[in-house]
Amino acid sequence: MPFVLASGMALRLIRRHLKDCPHTSTRYRRCQCPIHVYGTLGGQTIRRALDQTSWEAATELILGWTASGEIGVVKAEAPSVRDAITKFLADLDARHLGWEAKRKYRHLLEDRLLSWCESKGLSNLRQLTVDVLRQFRQSWKDSPLYATKNLERLRAFLRFCQQAGWIKQNPATSVKPPKVTASPTLPFSRDEMKRIIAACDEYGGNKDRIRAFVLTMRFTGLRIGDAIRLSKSQVSNGTVFVRTAKTGQAVTVPVPPQVVQALEKADSGSERYFWTGANIRSAVSNWSRYLGRVFELADVKDGHSHRFRDTCAVELLLAGASVEDVATILGNTPQVVAKHYAPWVKERQQRLEKLVRQSWGEEG
Repeated sequence: MPFVLASGMALRLIRRHLKDCPHTSTRYRRCQCPIHVYGTLGGQTIRRALDQTSWEAATELILGWTASGEIGVVKAEAPSVRDAITKFLADLDARHLGWEAKRKYRHLLEDRLLSWCESKGLSNLRQLTVDVLRQFRQSWKDSPLYATKNLERLRAFLRFCQQAGWIKQNPATSVKPPKVTASPTLPFSRDEMKRIIAACDEYGGNKDRIRAFVLTMRFTGLRIGDAIRLSKSQVSNGTVFVRTAKTGQAVTVPVPPQVVQALEKADSGSERYFWTGANIRSAVSNWSRYLGRVFELADVKDGHSHRFRDTCAVELLLAGASVEDVATILGNTPQVVAKHYAPWVKERQQRLEKLVRQSWGEEG
């Protein structure tokens, strides 16, 4: 019986008996004579031996070709959405991606995509069509910028699935990103920083720890997750290790004595200053809440932990640091730093021009 497709294409198995075989039927299944295939699939005509003697194995092979629509290609069986996510996250671990990047992928894929699929009764990876992904995106409450980032992560996940052969195309590439209106990054003003530091003394919890945390974020430019995980081994001789560059070189930043003193005062005797080593997600949530209370006490509107990182970058630029230097400290590319902090790069240039003119003296 031929394997007939909806388009009329068909592949047929026949057995070609050897001279010493007593059987003659091309459909006989019990001997060990070679099996051939002939017919048309995907616009290709085939008439050749399959290097098979088992009728069941040959049948399974042809069914695989038929499912893929291409001769010689067996379509990999698609895993469940859950299994695909698990394998993708394991690959991120194998690639040694940073903790923050992996956290964002887990949040999108495990906490959001998987939960949404289960609520809709979707379990197989191939059920994630373009239309389904558009419905999933409609459930997001993210800002346009964060939604764009999440769409990029979703595309990366499905690109991984495509490269594994589980899906033929990446449906997320057909989902258009939202329109993003670029707005300048806003650091804390110097007056706001003074109020924030003063508010640490009014904080109802551990005043020493919150003060040390605020100063650490302000003068190192660390993201909140990395600041929480700061260990004693990262602090030495008035400097803080912030990251390892792609060249393998350690990147450290000097910090004012008040930061070192604050860390020493906040030392509870454990290896890390701000984290017990338990659930990091809970720690990020808790510290964000602690900072929120400090912002309230300081009467700072739109306070957010990332603005400490912005403040560190802007103050460095205003002090004369190059875009490349700031990028090295933050772990960004110079292009990203120039884009995010463009207003302050311009101000720095104007200040440098003024200093150069002042250096002319009477000669100018």
